[in-house]
Amino acid sequence: MIAIHFDELGHAYRPGRWVFRNYAAAVESGHVFALLGPNGRGKSTLLHLLLGVITPTEGSVAVRGRTAFVPQLFQVAFDYSVLDMVLMGRARKIGLFAQPSAADEAAALAALDRFGLADIAGQAFHELSGGQRQLVILARALVAEADILILDEPTSSLDLKNQALILDWISRLARDDGLTVMFTTHHPHHALAIADAVLLMLGEKDYRCGATKEVLTEKNLNELYGVELKRIVFEHGGRTVESLVPIFPTSGPTTSQGNCFGKT
Repeated sequence: MIAIHFDELGHAYRPGRWVFRNYAAAVESGHVFALLGPNGRGKSTLLHLLLGVITPTEGSVAVRGRTAFVPQLFQVAFDYSVLDMVLMGRARKIGLFAQPSAADEAAALAALDRFGLADIAGQAFHELSGGQRQLVILARALVAEADILILDEPTSSLDLKNQALILDWISRLARDDGLTVMFTTHHPHHALAIADAVLLMLGEKDYRCGATKEVLTEKNLNELYGVELKRIVFEHGGRTVESLVPIFPTSGPTTSQGNCFGKT
């Protein structure tokens, strides 16, 4: 079953000034799909088209199922608790001006417990680390009973440990819960690690779309980013792992000895 489909899709914020056009892709239900492209290429615009926030200038969009959106940077204006933030995901069920029921609160607490956050349900959301905030927002999407999660750079500003945690949860939500997940990223190695399929946004009418291992080639990524990347294969923990390593232009470190305390 196809969860997200767009065809001949294009958008221009001003006449003749196309962000992109003639893009097409089909995202299978229960799969993880990654969008990659440099800044300003239109990743956020594409997400907004899929969410119905803006109307495409041309082409068609079909999204089959309830969607939940996880933005890149989640800021709150008020001092909400973690539990309150998750309960917001029940808005469709609670209704306007109604109070959350005991069942709603139980669902929110169960979602927090699944992410290992039940013990901080009463804590202020703004006091949490970046990784904890992302998990809370994922819990909120879960209690919304969404079929499709759309995430804008979910690992942005996170340290390596929390990046790994979020990527693991994205995989688990697709594999164990059957959710369809689309996410944008500036890290092609993240897409290689967890995405079933990818779309590379190279230019106005230029894109590559397909199975991750077929599309994330060194040639395509060099064209996309203007930086050479190498795809490496190695053994780890009894399994074969593939990753991508950027080759940055550099003269290398100096040959002089140094330390954090000056001369010794």
